[in-house]
Amino acid sequence: MPQPDQPEVFGKYHLLEKIATGGMAEVYRARSYGLAGFEKILVIKRVLDHLAKDEEFIHLFVDEARIAVELIHVNIVQVFELEEINGSYYMAMEYVHGLDLARLLSRARHSGPFPIPAALFIACEVLKALQFAHERTDENGHPLNVVHCDISPQNILVSYAGEVKITDFGISRAAFQASTRHKVVRGKYAYMSPEQVEGRSLDGRSDIFSLGIVLWELIAGRRLFKTRSREETLNRVRRAEVPSLRAYRPQVNEALEGLLLKALARRPGTRYSCAGEMLEQFTSFMVREGYRATNSDLYTYMKAVIEAANKVHEGSGHGSALIPRAMPPSATVVLAAEATPPPRSIAAPKVTLPSLMQQWLSIVAESDGEIWEKGDGSMLVVWIVRSGLRETISHALTTTLHMQRVTLAAGYRLCAGIAPGVARLQSDTHRPSPGWELAGPFYLSRWMMNLSAHRGRILLTEVGRRQVTAPTTMLGRIPIAGNRYINLYEVG
Repeated sequence: MPQPDQPEVFGKYHLLEKIATGGMAEVYRARSYGLAGFEKILVIKRVLDHLAKDEEFIHLFVDEARIAVELIHVNIVQVFELEEINGSYYMAMEYVHGLDLARLLSRARHSGPFPIPAALFIACEVLKALQFAHERTDENGHPLNVVHCDISPQNILVSYAGEVKITDFGISRAAFQASTRHKVVRGKYAYMSPEQVEGRSLDGRSDIFSLGIVLWELIAGRRLFKTRSREETLNRVRRAEVPSLRAYRPQVNEALEGLLLKALARRPGTRYSCAGEMLEQFTSFMVREGYRATNSDLYTYMKAVIEAANKVHEGSGHGSALIPRAMPPSATVVLAAEATPPPRSIAAPKVTLPSLMQQWLSIVAESDGEIWEKGDGSMLVVWIVRSGLRETISHALTTTLHMQRVTLAAGYRLCAGIAPGVARLQSDTHRPSPGWELAGPFYLSRWMMNLSAHRGRILLTEVGRRQVTAPTTMLGRIPIAGNRYINLYEVG
């Protein structure tokens, strides 16, 4: 037995600390050694002793783990080797410095609802891993029919760099196959698909259903099928009756709810045909609705969550009243507007510019917009997206058209640009970090406002144009970086 202050020696590894014990294996953070003082931190997942004596399970485990070793993908925890030491079977795996999604959710309960862009980003990263695994073939091009069988918050890891990786390929599949015959391994019933619960044959669509559960719970902030009773949980999974997500998160629109319900369809044939199809649909939705998130955004959110949780633990805050200093990214719609007087040769304005600004202030107040800047005849208005991008942009355009009518009636011309985007607001100022005026949608809307002065029409980006029913005409495109560009549209 190792001394309390000394790591356990396990073959060529030193087991530094036990991370977790599950129904199939115990997990250790470990260190390996090499030439010239080389050291590497990794994870040892050691099969539990009673399962190591089950020959059928070990046979299945070894077969599936051989496939897992070949799954080298940025969103899959890499398996370095599969070995056996004195009857103990183990896998040496990549160490992800971070939290699993279950622990992140536990700590996030003090930081408000999980950000929808971050939830969708995590789901899309998992889908990239599933698409890669499901489509794997052997050296002869024959499908390997890889199915994870245990997509759950515990098996989705989020690193402190904002990376998303799934783990437990191989051991999950082997456990499921063994459990269907001998009931020796118990899985996470609340994240199984109906066909998995019923012991039917599985394909990648089972993993899609499980991921749908995870995403629904992320956004809703509550469990979907889990109950106190194992049997009732299984019955709920079999029925696959999914309550409206909008009842728990009103800002979710019908389009997102529809996409999620398709993943959670009871019959596999009515779900997405593959992870690639689901990924394409969700990615298109995120672009269309302005739900942008990156690894950096996820890292910032994790950091804020951990800081808030630590404050609660230390007793220096008041639980749910704590708000992180850096809030999660928020989708925004920005309007930059300016009133310009007509040439003297045409006509004199009918009202003064201060009088017109008062009318603008009244219109914006009725629209629930926030005035972030106000000058002599100009204004920057921001709407934070809370009820869906389509509704917010339509609302912003309706407000701008109202401003245009009163501006023309007053004898001025309106120059206006509307740009959706993303901003991370600070909890103390309710504004982005210093320099926000020259960044993202704030700069772009001003640029569009200046461009619209030449024609006197409201300008929209392509993302904005797709959300409205008003007639539009393409004006042209502007380059932004490399081969990328933005299409601009005139309203009317």
